[in-house]
Amino acid sequence: MFIPRKKIRGAAAAAAMAAALIGLGAGAAGAAGWPPLQEGAHLYAGSNGTGPVTTVDLDDLGTCHTLSGASLSVQVVSGSSSLVVYSGTGCTGAAWASGSLAQSDLPWAALSYRVVPA
Repeated sequence: MFIPRKKIRGAAAAAAMAAALIGLGAGAAGAAGWPPLQEGAHLYAGSNGTGPVTTVDLDDLGTCHTLSGASLSVQVVSGSSSLVVYSGTGCTGAAWASGSLAQSDLPWAALSYRVVPA
């Protein structure tokens, strides 16, 4: 028995939408423990914006900075700059970009970062 492609596409779209909504709900629930949004960029040693914080100079575009300790979360509030964090020192390894308005746990411990235009 064959299922029409239209039904398959509709079911796939519904499943994707449900997954996205579940993800948004989980993100909103986890955001309650974050510090208040503040202008600039901050890297936190703990998840959900906890622990020692490194304040980033958003005017220092392109320079690679190696952190003194690993960062597990980031908060960025800027209209013109964002961060790229790296899993290795010296801006090596896996890279993750924040965007200019971000509040997120990182996918892995970040050991270095670079400020880039948004």
